[in-house]
Amino acid sequence: MGSAVDIEIEGRHLSLSNLDKVLYPSGFTKAQVIDYMARIAPVAVPHLTGRALTFRRYPDGSDTAGFFEKRCPGHRPPWVGVALGPGDRRGGIEYCRIDETAAMVWAANMAALELHAPMALARALDVPRALVFDFDPGAPAALRECCEIALAARVVLDSVDLRGWCKTSGSKGLQMYVPLNTPGASHDGAADFALAVGQLLERQMPGRVTTVMAKAERPGKIFVDWSQNALHKTTIAPYSLRARPTPTVSTPVTWDEVETAAAGTLDLTFTASDVLDRVEQHGDLFAEVLTVAQQLPL
Repeated sequence: MGSAVDIEIEGRHLSLSNLDKVLYPSGFTKAQVIDYMARIAPVAVPHLTGRALTFRRYPDGSDTAGFFEKRCPGHRPPWVGVALGPGDRRGGIEYCRIDETAAMVWAANMAALELHAPMALARALDVPRALVFDFDPGAPAALRECCEIALAARVVLDSVDLRGWCKTSGSKGLQMYVPLNTPGASHDGAADFALAVGQLLERQMPGRVTTVMAKAERPGKIFVDWSQNALHKTTIAPYSLRARPTPTVSTPVTWDEVETAAAGTLDLTFTASDVLDRVEQHGDLFAEVLTVAQQLPL
């Protein structure tokens, strides 16, 4: 298990270790994690490029606590770039960047199962490229109820000529990204708008939606987490694995799928192999999030 394997990816040399190590209780190994990350890179990397990424690493498997890693490790290869992002009391932190397939594989070799990305690019930290609604279910509410609330939020967005794209969190919830890609966007503006939409949904659907942070308010409701739009916050990246019992993935989905899931006739839980099949069939369902330009209403 401890022997290393040397490989080359697009001219980059890597040494991979412990490939037989089981990282998921379902039996999914480190070799399979690396294989998924390498194969998903063509659609995943565009959503990561140029961003100050936070890793959540699980060297002892997804059923352990793992740990967040913001500061890019000093032992990184010279071709793994860094990006200055929100820091601590000592100033900014150099985060890892993933701008190519080899960097994805390097992260996978460190058991960075989860890749968390900010809404802004590192070169313009104050300008979010998208607004995010994070729909977080409080049991017994679940993903089905998240889909119902996302559909209600879409109606609100339609009324102000905005479009959103959904992806599963890969865990319990659902996220909707509203691309901005305009110079005037701000984190405060995005958070304020997301909160306003959430509060409107609270009034429209009493007892089913909350924007209150306190966990005591959440059982049976969908928490619309508007605070994910803050400068220092990150959200699980599209196509990232999650540290669950099985290798589930934060998966872009269509509105038709959201509607079907809201009706209770579709399960939006996808594993690594499912997502590779989906990408082969549909391409990147989240691609337009990177290009569509929209402005929030004043």
